[in-house]
Amino acid sequence: MALGARRDDILRMFLRKGVALTGVGIVAGLVFSASTASMMASLLYGVRPHDPAVFLIVPLLLLGVAALASYLPARRATKVNPIVALRES
Repeated sequence: MALGARRDDILRMFLRKGVALTGVGIVAGLVFSASTASMMASLLYGVRPHDPAVFLIVPLLLLGVAALASYLPARRATKVNPIVALRES
């Protein structure tokens, strides 16, 4: 912000990085869980190993939680006074 970034630019930067990292983790988790679902079939009760609802709802829930977890520090970062931050470093 001291170099000309606006508050919404800072917010967007934080959210983009947090959601991108979460997206990589979700894709890796989906690939791993899809490949091992048949081995875990005996441990699942009431859910098919490749249940599309589970493979859709759980990643969306994780993405929502990660977006919220990225938003809260991002909002706090937009409220930092740039002069104070430069003086502290």
